[in-house]
Amino acid sequence: MALNDHVAASGPQAGAVMPLSAGIDHAALENDGPKAFGDRMGTPQPDETVLWKGRPQVALLARTAFHTRALGLYMAGLAVIALAIGKNDAAIVAAVLGVALIGLLYVLAWASARSTLYILTDTRVIMRIGTAIETRINIPLKQVTSAHLRLRGDNHGDIAFELSGERLLGNLLLWPHVRPWHYAMPQPMLRAVPDAASVAQMVAEARARFGAIDRNLTEIKEAPRASGQTHVQPAAAVGRLAPVLRGNPGLEGAPA
Repeated sequence: MALNDHVAASGPQAGAVMPLSAGIDHAALENDGPKAFGDRMGTPQPDETVLWKGRPQVALLARTAFHTRALGLYMAGLAVIALAIGKNDAAIVAAVLGVALIGLLYVLAWASARSTLYILTDTRVIMRIGTAIETRINIPLKQVTSAHLRLRGDNHGDIAFELSGERLLGNLLLWPHVRPWHYAMPQPMLRAVPDAASVAQMVAEARARFGAIDRNLTEIKEAPRASGQTHVQPAAAVGRLAPVLRGNPGLEGAPA
């Protein structure tokens, strides 16, 4: 789903300051999800406007990140095959293991969602993540060169970010809050968030304050690449891309 209308309407004025919503009370962030206890990396500062906060929807996170549907179908298929060849005991074992596996994955998805809080401010995206070890990821909007939206039904979806500069974040640090199949340059991703299209539009408006970006919220394509290489973005049209900041130390991720 393309959401380029905002930048297209802005044209050469894409870098101009645009009106944003009034924001969310900062104090409310410490009562919703994992806390940051005032740490600057995970806590919006007084001069920042908090535009949105949210966390993954558990069932969708389980299906898309922990692959409960695919694994459930696989185990069900094994049970059916066992029944078809007269192996009733094997069918029962496959069914029981399948139920146990799906239950375990749902528990992991619930724990992941419970330990996650995404925060969008007028200057950055904050990700408080980590089930076993809490991690705070700080993504300055001025380092976002491209953002991608994938709608997954019921107004939920994923929003992934391509970043300028050197690789500073790893897939293991980010998982499951990372776009699949992009290993060389990991792309942090807001997973299974509600009202994803509206959140994507807020990201577009906030990012436009720092200049136009290469591709403004286009649909995510998740087909794996046989070569193992990450996708190379086509060159942007002249006048559309703001200068990128190479090696900017503002992109950070560290255990709490």
